[in-house]
Amino acid sequence: MLISAPALYAILLLAVPLGAIFLFSFWTQDYLTLITTPTLANYQEAWNEPLYGLLLRRSLMISGAVTVATVLLAFPIAYFVSFHVRPERKSLWLFLITIPFWTSYLIRVFLWKVILGYNGVLNSGLSGLGLIDEPLTFILYNANAVVITLAHAFAPFAILPIFVALERIDRSLLEAGRDLGETKLMTFWRVTLPLAMPGVVAAVLIVFIPTIGDYVTPRLVGGPNGLMIANMIQTQFLKLNNAPMGAALAVVAMLFVSVIALGFVWLNRKFLRVKQ
Repeated sequence: MLISAPALYAILLLAVPLGAIFLFSFWTQDYLTLITTPTLANYQEAWNEPLYGLLLRRSLMISGAVTVATVLLAFPIAYFVSFHVRPERKSLWLFLITIPFWTSYLIRVFLWKVILGYNGVLNSGLSGLGLIDEPLTFILYNANAVVITLAHAFAPFAILPIFVALERIDRSLLEAGRDLGETKLMTFWRVTLPLAMPGVVAAVLIVFIPTIGDYVTPRLVGGPNGLMIANMIQTQFLKLNNAPMGAALAVVAMLFVSVIALGFVWLNRKFLRVKQ
């Protein structure tokens, strides 16, 4: 009785849509007519068409780069707030970290477009300082712009779980490590980092999984060389009127993401066993 309501809610809003996408992927569509005869034609096309493979590989690379950049930048911030900020001020720091959520995601993407543009804030500033002779062209309308924009957008999602994991560490364990002769660096490597790994794993999954399905940012700042698999899925559903093909691409992308996520969790468990 206690879990029936949330379980029903999850089934209706998660399991049913996923099931529908999976079912659609085995159908075909002739303009407005859905042909419900089961077939693997969509998956065969997804496997044989070089463009789909290119977009999927690019999506995995961009999402991986965003995840690495976001987590590496988020960990020092979370560590500083947890270990070097006085307890009565931690809530203020967390409040400041969540400020980006005050504005629309779309507005934030447009702001990065203004910052990274040919005559944008960054190029104008560097040019005014005499550091560059002509505007930088590699920071907009390519994969680099997508990585920068997504890393900023998902930074709070990485900082908060790492901060929670760090806050749960018993400080006496760190003192014990120092008393046993460990340096600060080795205490961090052998005590702090392993205990913080649940937060790091959560941050990686929270960042990696949504970014591979983002299609707004690549469309606005990515240009032709920054488009991802989600943009092709959107095109199949809304422009080419081929929902089954879009569903098949979505299923393929989900399978790749699931395998990579499970592999990361497995590697993390091996890392923790070695530390123990």
